[in-house]
Amino acid sequence: MAITIKDIARAAGVSHTTVSRALHDHPAISKETVAEIKRLAARMGYVPSATARGLKTRRTRALGVIVSHIDDPFWSEVLQGIDEVLHSAGYSLFMAATHRDKQREKEVVQAMVQRGVDGVILCAPQFSSDQSRVMQTYGLPMVIVNNEGTSDSPFLVYNDDCYGSRLLTRHLIELGHRHIAYMGNQVGGRTTVEREAGFREEMLTAGLDVRAQDVLMAPDSTPNGGHVGTQELLTLTTRPTAIMCYNDYMAIGVYSALRGAGLRIPEDVSVVGYDDITMAAYLLPPLTTLRQFKRDLGAGAANMMLRVLDTRDPAGPQPEKISFKGELVIRASTAPGRG
Repeated sequence: MAITIKDIARAAGVSHTTVSRALHDHPAISKETVAEIKRLAARMGYVPSATARGLKTRRTRALGVIVSHIDDPFWSEVLQGIDEVLHSAGYSLFMAATHRDKQREKEVVQAMVQRGVDGVILCAPQFSSDQSRVMQTYGLPMVIVNNEGTSDSPFLVYNDDCYGSRLLTRHLIELGHRHIAYMGNQVGGRTTVEREAGFREEMLTAGLDVRAQDVLMAPDSTPNGGHVGTQELLTLTTRPTAIMCYNDYMAIGVYSALRGAGLRIPEDVSVVGYDDITMAAYLLPPLTTLRQFKRDLGAGAANMMLRVLDTRDPAGPQPEKISFKGELVIRASTAPGRG
């Protein structure tokens, strides 16, 4: 149930008029009282919006979409799939980015509630469970896309990352590579865990050892993360003949670091990515990767949200989870391993 001014008043031991005035910085209320009541309201999850109190009975035909970073090319394609479906259904979108910042998360959730969206499609890895509960408090249905921290959500659309990672690893093994490095994402979460698991499972199936130093967690999944991680791999006494990247975005930095060290791709080191973002085909050499059906992920999430909103069952919508399997795309960044 949504937190009201009266709830805050009871908790603070003051009248609801005092709370209302404090939240609006009324000059009759002392600064100390204003500060204390605002702290209490924030702690209780209060969102000052008349629209929010009517969410369960009103439909605005607006939906929120939360991403971690707007500039991530993977999510931009997912968003296209979401928009194509919802625009045709007569919905408008309100989009916001968290930048993986807890305070920003809180502000984004408050903005969603205040704008009275009918539901939220969550495309933000590591989105906190606290903010998810706040949205649930206001009756906001959520559909999750590839989320790494809320995989227990009843409405989930995701890529089978373990399967995709095994395809990439098998490709490298079939080329004769025996010393393969996996570069993951230090931020952590379900996606990086499952991609690493797929790599390890396929190596084990082939009877190949995975040295501890050959599994490296880069600081993030950006080109900078790939560049930093590759520089560390290049310090190893026995360098890998192939590098498997958490995603294509990271692979861009891997290319830069390898070339900076005077190494050729794929003659000296083969490189594979994950996602098949648009620019992957235009790198030199073009990147071997795992194609995720990104627009399908977005469209699947949007259609799932429409089903949730349109349910007529008094017990509410039934839980639904949809998994997509990607496909291997072989380009010129991989070649037979040395030796």
